[in-house]
Amino acid sequence: MNGKQIVVASTNQGKIREFREMLEPRGYEVLSLSDLPEHDEPEENGTTFAENAVIKAQSVTDRFGIEAIADDSGLQIDAFGGEPGVHSARWLGHETPYTYKNNVILERLKDREDRGCRYVCAIAWTRPAKDPIVIEDTVDCVIADEARGTNGFGYDPIVYYPPYGKTMAEMTPEEKHGISHRGKAVRRLEKMLDEEDQ
Repeated sequence: MNGKQIVVASTNQGKIREFREMLEPRGYEVLSLSDLPEHDEPEENGTTFAENAVIKAQSVTDRFGIEAIADDSGLQIDAFGGEPGVHSARWLGHETPYTYKNNVILERLKDREDRGCRYVCAIAWTRPAKDPIVIEDTVDCVIADEARGTNGFGYDPIVYYPPYGKTMAEMTPEEKHGISHRGKAVRRLEKMLDEEDQ
């Protein structure tokens, strides 16, 4: 895989940055949808993280005949019955700022003790003439009492990881990649990419 290009089928700059931070040191040239000619993100109409990840990656592979990876990830909050889940990016509106979304969650959970949550990440790896491979991983956390930190993106300022005593947004990139749902899934993907090389 070294020296080859791989497309992250996303326009989410936070996700693209995290994939680059994890994969470029291993010699991969990481491209995104914005590097491809006129390719819009397909409609994510799957009912699971895995289905949505495959839809996004396969659309790039089918059109351009190249390898792609896509992740579909989100936050499941126990007190909300697992919501926002697969709708995490679109919850309360796709264009709604995460500062507002995070404040809504904090307000709804105010004075509640059931604050358990988890980040879920499904990564699909697609290649021409091969079946998609999907890797899924999670990290269990709790919703913080208030937003803290300026790193990360999305719900990170309110997602608290007890073993580190920090929210995801207070962690360094190295700390976050070491324990995050995406970091764990990417390491499993890297292992498979390495095996493909041998």
